[in-house]
Amino acid sequence: MTRFDVIVIGAGHAGVEAAHAAARLGCSVGLCTLSKETVAHMPCNPAVGGTAKGHLVREIDALGGVMGRAIDATGIQFKLLNRSRGPAVWSPRAQADKKRYSAWVATALTAEPNITWLLGKAGRIVTHDDRVVGIAMEDGEAYDCGALVVTTGTFLNGLIHIGPEQRPAGRHGEPPSRELSDAIRSFGFEMGRLKTGTPPRLDRRSIDFDARVQEGVFADEPGDEVPVPFSFDTTEPPRNQVHCWLMHTNERVRDLVRGNIASSPLFNGQIQGIGPRYCPSLEDKIMRFPDRERHQIYLEPEGLDVDEIYVNGFSMSLPRDLQLELVHALPGLGDAVMLRPGYAVEYDFVQPTELKSTLETHRVQGLYFAGQTSRTGCSRRAPSIGCCCALTTRTCGSRPSVARRV
Repeated sequence: MTRFDVIVIGAGHAGVEAAHAAARLGCSVGLCTLSKETVAHMPCNPAVGGTAKGHLVREIDALGGVMGRAIDATGIQFKLLNRSRGPAVWSPRAQADKKRYSAWVATALTAEPNITWLLGKAGRIVTHDDRVVGIAMEDGEAYDCGALVVTTGTFLNGLIHIGPEQRPAGRHGEPPSRELSDAIRSFGFEMGRLKTGTPPRLDRRSIDFDARVQEGVFADEPGDEVPVPFSFDTTEPPRNQVHCWLMHTNERVRDLVRGNIASSPLFNGQIQGIGPRYCPSLEDKIMRFPDRERHQIYLEPEGLDVDEIYVNGFSMSLPRDLQLELVHALPGLGDAVMLRPGYAVEYDFVQPTELKSTLETHRVQGLYFAGQTSRTGCSRRAPSIGCCCALTTRTCGSRPSVARRV
């Protein structure tokens, strides 16, 4: 049976950093994912950084992480937020080309000789005397390991909601991890349900951006004149290649949401999970702030060679037909074509009180949780690699430091 020092389940942003850090420390790493094509995929907003989160991406870069270099190489618009305030709160943010970002990260991981791809669905966690010794895949394959890092994001018992529609999925078009969730629960961990959401995607070709800017409906939002990179290793400034556009909701949008709030899974009891404070849904914003006349919306390209527009600030789980009506109610989008509706995804997580400061669990030695799986933050923008600094001292004898710079 093949044995690895470390196995990482999930190749989202947290899993990528965990696998890369362990491999650079000399560990043999098995990286378990459904497909190499969805490595570091951005099903939600294809962006990196922002207020507070941009600082964390730079800290990850200082520890030798991947994300800063990846976004510098594949970002399509860069902005340093909060410039009107003091330097302590300046926050880098970059719009990503989601396909190129994913491909860049997959190539970087493939180049690491200590990483082996384990394609398939992880199932049972194998233990002996309350210590992890391996995993069993759903297809029957099994692997031994000295440590196991679970970074499954929204996949543990994932359930997508679009109005009354419900379907098991970790994200759009991909199956959930049910067997693995049951295996984790069998150890007695205190668990809960979280939810996050995405907005509708619009067809860029159905929107006349130039005309709307001239009419004053959209505000043109270019990147910084001199883009600031995320990574300390980036020697040439990144290039801005696209514009984004700012607009606002109106009274019609507010009335539609209020009049149909009973059809929202967030408000009719269909969803039990807790939503993130940093990214509230449209329903949340309108119902929490009834006196607010409008809310900001950004129209953001998802890449250079795709026609999808991400409607930032418009996440929702309302029925499909109502979502289209809401899109058409936005100023300047009366003829916009909706490529696919937004949705909420509800998923299992392990309470962070079950973890040590290293992200190792109290109940099972050698078992770690990171990213959204343990409610430690939004793994898309701020993954945690601290677990690998600690686990490598026991699994492969490497020094517990991955810092390249001081």
